[in-house]
Amino acid sequence: MRSRRFLRAEQTSLDWHAPGLVAGVDEAGRGPLAGPVVAAAVILHERHPIKGLADSKRLTALRREKLFDQICDKALCCSIALASVEEIDRLNILQATLLAMRRAVEGLRLAPALVLVDGNRLPVLPMRAEAVVGGDARVAAISAASILAKVHRDRWCREIDATWPQYGFATHKGYGTAAHLAALRTHGVCEHHRRSFAPVAEVLAGTRTESAA
Repeated sequence: MRSRRFLRAEQTSLDWHAPGLVAGVDEAGRGPLAGPVVAAAVILHERHPIKGLADSKRLTALRREKLFDQICDKALCCSIALASVEEIDRLNILQATLLAMRRAVEGLRLAPALVLVDGNRLPVLPMRAEAVVGGDARVAAISAASILAKVHRDRWCREIDATWPQYGFATHKGYGTAAHLAALRTHGVCEHHRRSFAPVAEVLAGTRTESAA
């Protein structure tokens, strides 16, 4: 029986194309200990191709920034959406990611006939959707979405670093690096940390134990 909240999907073979617009969807920020998860949806313009699209993880930060501007300028339409830390803690990271993806698709100015999503899970959508494992390296629209999501989240990390410099968000982007974990132990948990993630929960548990003592 299918879950009402997400669907396990078969990987698309990419050898069949539905008539109409095709959107690519990807996310950034599932693994970090802090901040929202970000999803993007992109419908590319066939008459305005963008050179150099690739999996965002394989591009330099400078190259991603340049492509971000090109995608926003040349794509037929694009949308970026978030699921908050509160939603991540309440729903779990998978469901929050699917929620952000659905919001990104809903935010598109034009409705696609087909949505191609990176990975092996699909948000519930009113149009046909296919999951593509490794899609950020195989499908141009998904590559574009991965770049938008990654750049948007990295910018968020730099912005909050100005308010919370003791954690080093601009450097580690919220991931559980040794420096981030050390900062958590020294300074405790801030409002942007995901309390449902084990390293953060452990710091909170330790704080409560010390308070009780």
